[in-house]
Amino acid sequence: MKKIINDPKNIVDEMATGLILAYPSLIRVPLTEKGQAIIARKNKKVGKVALVSGGGSGHEPAHAGYVGQGMLDAAVCGAIFTSPTPDTVCEAIKAVQTDKGVLLVIKNYTGDIMNFEMAMEMAELEGIKTAKVVVNDDVAVMNSTWTSGRRGIAGTVFVHKIAGAAAEAGLDLDYVQKIGERVNANVRSMGLALSPCIVPEAGKPGFILAEDELEIGLGIHGEPGVSRGKIKKADELVEELLERVLADNPIKQGEEVALIVNGLGGTPLMELFIANKATHDILVKKGIRVHQTIVGNYMTAIEMAGFSLSVLKLDAELKKFLDTKADTPAYRMFGL
Repeated sequence: MKKIINDPKNIVDEMATGLILAYPSLIRVPLTEKGQAIIARKNKKVGKVALVSGGGSGHEPAHAGYVGQGMLDAAVCGAIFTSPTPDTVCEAIKAVQTDKGVLLVIKNYTGDIMNFEMAMEMAELEGIKTAKVVVNDDVAVMNSTWTSGRRGIAGTVFVHKIAGAAAEAGLDLDYVQKIGERVNANVRSMGLALSPCIVPEAGKPGFILAEDELEIGLGIHGEPGVSRGKIKKADELVEELLERVLADNPIKQGEEVALIVNGLGGTPLMELFIANKATHDILVKKGIRVHQTIVGNYMTAIEMAGFSLSVLKLDAELKKFLDTKADTPAYRMFGL
C-alpha cells in the first residue's frame, strides 16, 4: 500500500484541517468524538433553510467540498467508508440550524439512513425543524450488502446544487425538500471500475480485477456490480452505461438534461473528457439536448480507477436553480 498519509487513524482529522487551511471560507465545528469532522460555512447565513449532508470519508470532494454559498451549510465526515455517528450529525444540525429548519441530504446506505434519522429525532427533541431527502440514483442494483434499495452516488451532487439554490433563495423547508426529491426522481447514475481502492486501515484492495478486466455497476465503496468483462473502447463503455441509465428514466427527443461525468479518484481527466465526448455523441443522435455538463472528480472512491455517468432530466424550475450562482471548493457556477 502506497499512500501519502501519517497514521491511518488520523486521516479524517488531518484531511479536515488541511481542507480549511486551503479554503478560509470554511470552519471546523468542535467535536468531542475523534475520527470524524464537521465542516461548515464560516459566515453562517440566517433566514434560510440550512442543508446538511455527509457520510463516510473517502469520497472527496464529497461532501465537504460542497459546503458554501448556494449548496451545503455543513458536511459531516465519518471515518473512511463509515457513517458518522448520530451525535456528530446532530451537532452539525445544531451548528447550522435556523428558524426555517434544516434539510438533510442522505445517500441511501443503511448506516447513513439509520444514523441521520436518529440525529433528526434528537434535533427535533430540541425543537429544531428537520426534513430529509434520500438519494438513490444508482440504476445498477436494487439491493446490496450496504443498502435496502438503490444506492446513492454522484447524482447526489445535483441534489446539493438545486436544493441548495432553493434554500439560498429563501424558500421554505417544505419547498426545498420537495425540489430535492424531484431532483432525485429525475436523476439516474451508473458507474464502472478499472481497478479497486484500498482502505488505509485494511491495507489491501477490496477486490481484485485482472489487468484486462473491468466491473460494471459497482458501488462507491467497492460493492459488487452487475457484471465483469474485458476492457472495451470508451465509446462502447459509455454506450453500455447510458443504455441502462436511459432505460430506467426515459428521456424524449427534444428534452434537456444535465450531465456529470464523474471520476472515481484514479482516472485521468483526459479519459473523462473522452467519455464525455462519447456521452454527448450518443445524446445528440437521440435528439436529447445537453444544457450543462460537469466533468471531474465529484464523488470518488479513494483512488479507484473508473467513472460514473449521471443524467438529470430538467424542467424549467430545476434548470433555473441549477444555473443559480454557487461558490464552494469543489463546485463553482456563477451563472450567466
